[in-house]
Amino acid sequence: MRIGEVAARSGISTRMLRYYDSVGLVSPSGRTSAGYRQYRDDDLRRLFHVEALRALGLTLQEVATALEHPSFSAADTIEAVAARIRERLAKDEELLRGLAQVRASGPVVWSDVLQAIGLVRGLGASSPSARQRTVLSLREQRRGHAALLAQAAVEEADPHVGGALRWALARSGDDGLQVLVEALRSPAPEPRRRAVEALTKIGTPAAVAALAAAVGHPDPHVSGRAALVCGAHGDLTAVPRLVALVVEGRDDVEAATVLGRLAARHDRVDTITAALGTALEDADDAARRRVAAALADLPGPSAAVALAGLATDPDPAVALTATAVLRGWAGRGDRAGGVPSTGS
Repeated sequence: MRIGEVAARSGISTRMLRYYDSVGLVSPSGRTSAGYRQYRDDDLRRLFHVEALRALGLTLQEVATALEHPSFSAADTIEAVAARIRERLAKDEELLRGLAQVRASGPVVWSDVLQAIGLVRGLGASSPSARQRTVLSLREQRRGHAALLAQAAVEEADPHVGGALRWALARSGDDGLQVLVEALRSPAPEPRRRAVEALTKIGTPAAVAALAAAVGHPDPHVSGRAALVCGAHGDLTAVPRLVALVVEGRDDVEAATVLGRLAARHDRVDTITAALGTALEDADDAARRRVAAALADLPGPSAAVALAGLATDPDPAVALTATAVLRGWAGRGDRAGGVPSTGS
């Protein structure tokens, strides 16, 4: 059959048939007695195979691969189609969540809906740089934007885009807090940890209160970051977790600094020193060195007594750290109650 007849019987336009021919996908391999090109039976079978694969959602390149490479199996074809459908469904679900968040934020006007759709699509772009540009281009935040940004922040794996999202959330105040608090209960660790970083960046009283509730979180990263923020805001309930950070070696320098400020601001030197002393009972050599360094930030004689005990520690590094702190104090004379002698 010639091209016009194939087009009439198959419903495939002559333009598409010529395109298939130009890219080498399906070409008429026969000739009429007058020299016109015509499609043979094998060509027609290939043509309908192409149309069937395109109907499944494959691109022309994927169709060509499926036809030319025997190793490209039917299972591969099905998986490629399924992956594309899953991606499309994920984007549709993300858009639905975004629109629901806009609707839940109060009275809805068309401009808010259109802004939300544009924001969701921009945040769902495959390129990290495109997602980052979407966030940085927000000159003003409309109703429901903070919830969309918060949801994106807990799902975003790229560190640069994540930083931009946290910056945008910090500008939005408390509007996205509910999404972040819910993310702290996620069974997966990454959303929890991204949520706690976003709450830390926001830093409002409501955000700090949400972090205070997370100091006892079973995820050590979440509880540690929450304790550092709450301790920095003067919350004494964070002391046990801060002491644990020193012993664990997780953000220990920052935790020691916060403990020192809490002790000076709230006159809790003895309480915090006692907590560090209790932690020494089962601590290994490295943990005892960290505790000795942390005691350097605690003003008062009780810390000096604890350091004097560590100055005789069997681990030379622990003893050296404690002795150096005590001698530094003695040289400055800046600890009330005197400094126990460590000998010469």
